[in-house]
Amino acid sequence: MALSAAAAAMPLLATPARAHTDKPHAPKKGPVVKEQKDWGIAGDAKSAKRSIEVGMADNMRFTPERIEVRQGDTVKFVVRNTGKVMHEFVIGTKAENAKHAEMMVKFPNMEHDEPYMAHVPPGKTGEIVWTFNRAGQFEFACLIAGHYQGGMVGTIMVAAAGKA
Repeated sequence: MALSAAAAAMPLLATPARAHTDKPHAPKKGPVVKEQKDWGIAGDAKSAKRSIEVGMADNMRFTPERIEVRQGDTVKFVVRNTGKVMHEFVIGTKAENAKHAEMMVKFPNMEHDEPYMAHVPPGKTGEIVWTFNRAGQFEFACLIAGHYQGGMVGTIMVAAAGKA
């Protein structure tokens, strides 16, 4: 009897998850949550003085693979998926992206929608506006299972304010 009660309760404990499929995530509702991260904070589109186009392709590469900005810059990233499968553009530290990529392998149906992530279906374009208020070396990556492991990662160099 205890076994059948436990079995009956299992569906109640399960949490629904949406897969990283070729379908876009639901549109963001309300204002962007601005949470300070080691690699910066969500920016305001009207503050973006620079726009950078980034291509994502099924060869598991970004174009360009290296981006240079200055501390304090607010950048609008326009990410274009030229491939036939879903890709994403996620900004973070190497450690954070590696940890998240590992989780994505274990739980490929995870749902997440942070202001430093753009999930872009094949043939579509996504945007991120980000303020780099901390200097350092950061990454952008596609964390869909197998993509990061296949080398779909790039570098963002943020020069300290006042440095060339």
